[in-house]
Amino acid sequence: MSEDMQNSEDKEEALRQITQAVMNLLDTWDLDTRQMQEMLLLPDNVRARAFQKFRDGKDAFPDSPDILRRANYLLRIADALRTTYPRNPRMTGRWIKQPHRRFGRRTPLSIILKGGEGGLIAVLSELDCTFSWDLTGSKGAG
Repeated sequence: MSEDMQNSEDKEEALRQITQAVMNLLDTWDLDTRQMQEMLLLPDNVRARAFQKFRDGKDAFPDSPDILRRANYLLRIADALRTTYPRNPRMTGRWIKQPHRRFGRRTPLSIILKGGEGGLIAVLSELDCTFSWDLTGSKGAG
């Protein structure tokens, strides 16, 4: 097998793993397919039945920088919530749907859905102070 084919297969497997991890998260949050599609910026031609293939690992998200960046933000939000609520994994699904004072009593989910990538960044910044610190450029100010 050529090195290019192996790299392509490795990349496809990594995409499938990312896809399954994100789908598990979004299922934990109990989102409908429209919300998932909007959150990930999936193309309109991705139909509801494709989401089951994503869950099962039979298919992966499109190899798009925008989609993969959003998936990365979502996985980082999940990690931050696990750190914030290490003894209560159910809290992650609850937190995302509860009004939050720092978001003007709006839910983090509504911030993400209305704000797109900026909403994902706002929610991640709220949960992960190191991410927020890096955004301000403070990393190089030492």
